Amino acid sequence: MSSSRPRGQYAKGAERREQIIQTATDVFATEGFEGTALKRVAELVGVKEATLFHYFRGKQELLTAVLAERDRRGVAAGGDGIGLPLMIRSAKRNRDEPGLTTLYAVASATANDPGHDSHGFFKERYAELVDVLATDIERRQAAGKARSDLPARELARLVVAVSDGLQLQWLYDKEVDVAGGLSRFIDVLMKP
Repeated sequence: MSSSRPRGQYAKGAERREQIIQTATDVFATEGFEGTALKRVAELVGVKEATLFHYFRGKQELLTAVLAERDRRGVAAGGDGIGLPLMIRSAKRNRDEPGLTTLYAVASATANDPGHDSHGFFKERYAELVDVLATDIERRQAAGKARSDLPARELARLVVAVSDGLQLQWLYDKEVDVAGGLSRFIDVLMKP
């Protein structure tokens, strides 16, 4: 009988790496990235700070793993709907995770340099997000439930731009309703 789980030292290392990512995600969500010392993450995991560097080259690589975990959790909590409904649910979730939301906004803005550790992550993430949204919008267009005078990919990029823009405004004014604003924008934008 074959098992898909790794064995031995590799399994322990993979489990420890996952434990570090999970802990860092939770800590960054509540305490933020800049204000969190790696020593704090190490303490909660039960290892020395130097041990973290066995699993990650540095704080920036751990940051990228945390952002990927943030996305994974969002999709897992998303239930049935993907595409536009997931964008609205993500915006609602982000309000409850100000540390991770701030981390995402800052990291996405600073990772535009191709040499940045998180550049590839964000480039792939945006491409994948636009693809998923465009597919959802194409389905809606085919069903007559979305405007068809603009290409689905262009509409998808506008949805992402509004989401990120509202999120950025929220960083400065917590009264900004990102989910509500995004939902209203999608209703107006998609209207056939």
